[in-house]
Amino acid sequence: MMRHRAAYVAFDRFPSSKGSAVHIAQMADELFARFDGGLLCAIGGGDLPRYQREGTREIARFDEPVPNLIDRAEAFSAWVAGHLEPHLGTLEVCHVRDPWSALPAVAEGRRHRVVYEVNGLPSIEMAHTWPWAAPSTLAKVRELERHCLERSDAVVVPSRVIGAAVRGLGVPDAKVHLVPNGADVPEPSERPADAPGRYIVYVGALQPWQGLDVLLRAFARLADLPDLRLVVCASVPERRAKPLRRAAERLGVADRVDWRFTLPHHEVAAWLAHAEASVAPLTGCARNLDQGCAPLKVIESMAAGVPVVASDLPAVRELMADGEHGRLVPADRPAELARAVRVLLEYPAEAAAMGRRGRAHIAADLTWARSRARLAAVYDAVCGTITPPDRER
Repeated sequence: MMRHRAAYVAFDRFPSSKGSAVHIAQMADELFARFDGGLLCAIGGGDLPRYQREGTREIARFDEPVPNLIDRAEAFSAWVAGHLEPHLGTLEVCHVRDPWSALPAVAEGRRHRVVYEVNGLPSIEMAHTWPWAAPSTLAKVRELERHCLERSDAVVVPSRVIGAAVRGLGVPDAKVHLVPNGADVPEPSERPADAPGRYIVYVGALQPWQGLDVLLRAFARLADLPDLRLVVCASVPERRAKPLRRAAERLGVADRVDWRFTLPHHEVAAWLAHAEASVAPLTGCARNLDQGCAPLKVIESMAAGVPVVASDLPAVRELMADGEHGRLVPADRPAELARAVRVLLEYPAEAAAMGRRGRAHIAADLTWARSRARLAAVYDAVCGTITPPDRER
């Protein structure tokens, strides 16, 4: 059996069409490049194999059908502990993305370093994803987060907003490192064969905090533009869209909305590149305000050279500037959202200029190569080989 020096653990399905899978691929590639391979533990299911080997990399997937979220998370932690155990004699760094992954990694007596990448805090997110969770359950999850963060050697965050949330849990500044999300600036792509003549696009998942219902209400206010369509490139299966499709019918826009589900990443990039605008209508809920991350949909839209209309949230302002790369509008305001889209459509030359500036901004400051270089510096720091990189401020 191969003994690994590095492990990457995520309570996420991998691979998938979701943005989290894009991020996992980039971060795990950097970790395994540094340590000549490693073990990746993630969620599986469907047609994904439980185990696969790619050269010096091994992927193990948890696919036990445990319906209850907390029970599944606890089962995943136990499963991870079993997969890490054979490597404890050689393991140098374990990179984790959540408390369920972190718990077995920070166990007493470990010899390896732990890098905890915080893209979200379940104690905040679960109030939205699992609304029937009891306050006592959320309190226990928060204590688990504190425990794992306290015992980690470094904490990586994609935005200053979530950095502040982590510090609010008692993590000292010296442990918090800003590693922004990134994007690869794509080569010019052909227009999708079935693309409408004129469309705006939404890319991403369909949870309530993503604000697609707000976008549908805004789109209803653009009924005087009969040639304009809304294309939804959803990263989740079609069955998840039923409530939103019913909402589109109630609003009278169902016949003007085109749905695409779980498209390959390169196809999503083509839909972005040929849109009039990309819309990121994130809601102003605690999930987006108190622990706001760096939404990949905004970064990838700018990389594709399309102007962005997004909610004016602190995490979004870290990525784009109003009037420079697109338009920022108050969250949860369909009328304001519709007005911003309309202005971009009425001034196509300026909209195109915003798209070009957004693309240049990503190429200069927010590529995956730059993000991976920052992450590599964190690995070097926790292994004691160099002075720690710039910390999150």
